[in-house]
Amino acid sequence: MNREYIAQLRAKVGLLYQHARAWAERLPVKAWVVLGLFLVAALLMAVHTALTAKDASLHLKLQHGFRNAQVSVWVDGDSAFSGRITGSTKKRFGLIPTDSVQGSLSQIIPVRSGQHAVRVRIEPDDSATQEDSISGDFAHNAERDLFVSARHSSLSLSWQGTGSAPVETSPSFAWFSRYAGSLFLTIAGSIMSALAGYAIRELPARLRSTSDSAPKAEMGPQ
Repeated sequence: MNREYIAQLRAKVGLLYQHARAWAERLPVKAWVVLGLFLVAALLMAVHTALTAKDASLHLKLQHGFRNAQVSVWVDGDSAFSGRITGSTKKRFGLIPTDSVQGSLSQIIPVRSGQHAVRVRIEPDDSATQEDSISGDFAHNAERDLFVSARHSSLSLSWQGTGSAPVETSPSFAWFSRYAGSLFLTIAGSIMSALAGYAIRELPARLRSTSDSAPKAEMGPQ
């Protein structure tokens, strides 16, 4: 029973192969070129997705002393977060108002694993802008806590917890991981644009050729 089933399966596979081969032989060279370009574009898009996948996270923990301010975060020079923060009057013993203001912010920022430079800028409504940077290494599928203390006179950044210590990475690899994704996306976009242009040029001609040949086939020889 198993041998008969295997023999039938082989016969079906052989028949499908013959049909596929005959269909492939009928395809024009232009169609193969278009198919090849499409596969290359799909491959480049897959590589771009793999290179730019954000498989780690930065947990921003901000303590500040401003009533209103704008906070911005960059990772490797690219904007990662921007938002408004507000503070309230600090009370002594929970009852007596003081002249100081306090507020906090907790924000999860997705990042790629690897070494990154994080830059934080605080722009208060009533004082000068402050900015500071820090570098750190992010493990795959892990989260690192960055504590930020922002006051009128100072801004400090520090890593919290037992996250992995910063490690040096090859400059060439850092350049590749940062710019290769954009390069692949640009190439894939160019290929897709070329394919779209080809379809716009060739499809109407194919449709006209098919519509012209159909009436001739129906009329038959005179």
